[in-house]
Amino acid sequence: MTSKLVTAIGSIYYSEDVLANIAGVATMECYGVVGMSSKRATDGLVELLKRENLSKGVKVTCEDDELIVELFIIVVYGTKISVIANNIIQKVKYTLEDLTGLKVVKVIVNVQGVRV
Repeated sequence: MTSKLVTAIGSIYYSEDVLANIAGVATMECYGVVGMSSKRATDGLVELLKRENLSKGVKVTCEDDELIVELFIIVVYGTKISVIANNIIQKVKYTLEDLTGLKVVKVIVNVQGVRV
C-alpha cells in the first residue's frame, strides 16, 4: 500500500513502512513510553520491539488520501495513561503532517502493557 501526495509539479508516493517508521519514532520521543509492541499481541504475550523494528508496532491505513494510524505501545508504570496517549496523538499527527504533507484523520493508541 502506498499513500500519494499530488502537487502542482508531480506526485509523491509514500510506502506504508516509511509512514510507520515516522510514526514510531515520533511515538518513542513522547514522555512515558517504554517502547512499541507488536501488533500481534493477541496471545497475551507482549514483546518490546527494538529501535529498528518500530514500524511493526504501527499500522497505517490510507483512505481517500487521508491517514489512519494505529499504535501499539508499552507505558511506564505510575504515569497517567490518558495524558501520555494525548501527547502521542498530537505528536504523531503533527510529525506526519509536517514531514509528508498528508492529512492524518485519526490516531488510535493501544496500550499493550505497563512496565516498572
